[in-house]
Amino acid sequence: MGKMDTNVKDALDHVRASTQELHGAISDAAAKRGGAMKADLDALAQKAKAATESAKGSISTQKDAAKKHLADAVTHLEATEQHIGESLKSSGQAFQTSMQKALADARASAQKVSEAVAAKRSAISAKTPK
Repeated sequence: MGKMDTNVKDALDHVRASTQELHGAISDAAAKRGGAMKADLDALAQKAKAATESAKGSISTQKDAAKKHLADAVTHLEATEQHIGESLKSSGQAFQTSMQKALADARASAQKVSEAVAAKRSAISAKTPK
């Protein structure tokens, strides 16, 4: 395991941390009411965009299963961005629905990144002599 493997692991761990943070922030915002929640949406949109770009940047450094999980995470992150954008433009039930969808996609993206981390670790342990 050289320096490159360490950087790849660090990049994947960073993506996982950012998706988990995004999920937590959306969950916290969803617990608020009215204007307080709307004020958080601009920041959430930026976090979602940053997490998406980070995941996209990490895909090329991964192998097979981890790459597929990251690609799935990007799909969910892009949907999260879309739902947050819809939330910014809506109110009432449409707003609540968009926030619920954003939360569900953020949760799914965090899960997919965790699966990518597990796949990466599994691949590394399979290569390591016992």
